Amino acid sequence: MDWCRYRFRCVWELAAEPAAVYAALERAEEYPNWWPQVREVTPLDDRSGIARFRSLLPYDLVVTAREQRRDPDAGVLEIEMNGDLDGWARWTVTADGGSTHVLYEQEVEVRKPLMRRLSLPARPVFLLNHALMMRGGRRGLRRLLKRV
Repeated sequence: MDWCRYRFRCVWELAAEPAAVYAALERAEEYPNWWPQVREVTPLDDRSGIARFRSLLPYDLVVTAREQRRDPDAGVLEIEMNGDLDGWARWTVTADGGSTHVLYEQEVEVRKPLMRRLSLPARPVFLLNHALMMRGGRRGLRRLLKRV
């Protein structure tokens, strides 16, 4: 097993229309307004930007994200990431009865030197850190959608 590789899958059920959820998720430059762990997003052009994240642990992760797929009909947003994390992330938004089902998938390899050195002993802490970040995002998006 490569201890520097991570695969995440997270499901959010939201009480909002799929179109509203998709619209919020496609505006990555606004994530810092509602997702506490996304500290900064700086657009580079209309398809890429630099994002800085920090969850519970006292370190930042910085990535350059490039849009790979934007398909509102399928409810899919996908990016490629390079920097402290190399890999991809994808949102898939679908209607689920009276709510919206949001699937987040991510596959990355850690490139940040300290995280690579600590990859084996700190892996459970890194996984917890990511889970807390995703929980913060879900809560923030729910609050945002209630205001809209």
